Amino acid sequence: MALYLVQHGKNNPKDVDPEQHLSDEGREEVRRIAQAAKQHALKVRRIDHSPKDRAKETAEIFASLLQPEQGVSERQGIKALDDVHDLARSLDAKDEDVMLVGHLPFMEKLTAYLAAGKDEPPVLTFQNGGIVCLKRNEEGGNWVVAWTLMPRIE
Repeated sequence: MALYLVQHGKNNPKDVDPEQHLSDEGREEVRRIAQAAKQHALKVRRIDHSPKDRAKETAEIFASLLQPEQGVSERQGIKALDDVHDLARSLDAKDEDVMLVGHLPFMEKLTAYLAAGKDEPPVLTFQNGGIVCLKRNEEGGNWVVAWTLMPRIE
């Protein structure tokens, strides 16, 4: 099972765009990462996103290139300050090869919890529009960070 975690693309500042939709730069970076994922034959069954517009827009860009068989859906429980433990407990075989598009600090905390058993400190740094791939070991227990694909090398 693979779980692909994505922090939404860069968004417009709140004083310019109260809904904080993706910026032009954010859309371009997400397209570039989605295109690279497609070239590497990344397969996702479904893309779930938080209720925020910037997460939905990011998910739709990924979906346009990766074409998940079960499409794109809004998912509760993956907003910035939601409890990662609830989502972690809900992961099972039906969530195989799912991409979740959400926000910080949730994505960093979920990664730390799944990989290290506690949600702090972070085990890696996310970038807007980047992908973190987690894989569960064969016995269905621990998760490991298998790879990342980020817009920039920092």
